[in-house]
Amino acid sequence: MASQPNPIPANDPPARPERPPASRTLGLHEPAPAFRARSTQGDVALADYRGRWLLLFAHPADFTPVCTTELIALARAADRFAALDCALLGLSVDSLFAHVAWLRSIEADFGVAIPFPLLEDPSMAIARAFGMIHPNAADAATVRAVVVIDPAGLIRATTCYPVEVGRNVEELLRLVAALQTADRGGVATPEAWRPGEPVLAAPGLERAGGEGTPWYCRAIPMPAAAAERPA
Repeated sequence: MASQPNPIPANDPPARPERPPASRTLGLHEPAPAFRARSTQGDVALADYRGRWLLLFAHPADFTPVCTTELIALARAADRFAALDCALLGLSVDSLFAHVAWLRSIEADFGVAIPFPLLEDPSMAIARAFGMIHPNAADAATVRAVVVIDPAGLIRATTCYPVEVGRNVEELLRLVAALQTADRGGVATPEAWRPGEPVLAAPGLERAGGEGTPWYCRAIPMPAAAAERPA
């Protein structure tokens, strides 16, 4: 009689699902990885946004509550991003068909039309290229990242939130405005800076501030060049 294979001992841990390959972390001022993919508004390529700012944001899955609130908030702020010459582009590992159904549901249930495209990324190729898949993730559920890309196609800022915590759209608007102000005026922006407020000059040994102002932290009025909006 043929021998039977030994049963798996009851105390052995269950097999774990295979994790997706770790994605590398992209550095600031590094060229954003090129891509072309289907979206809810036709095929979209990164090159389509050259010459303007781009906010590329990823969400874990369609028909999820946190992501729904984020899409609604971004849609309502779309005109404010447009005033900064900043386009919005969403990304999810779900299919294009799921994207379309989700956006139709949001418009029907919340009365909000989503004006920007959502990319499909079922292979996770784009998410991995942008470092949006955490190396310890068992699936794509940790993808809630934002990448700010400048008109030259360079990565200027990144953020990553856990699946349970929604992002702050006001902070994303502030971030884009701060990056543009720093570029135009050669200045830095202090903590919680808002457009129109004083900025920080580069450290200098000369005393240019008021009495008691240290050389390494001098607030100055926003230069006229820094205050200009994108053409």
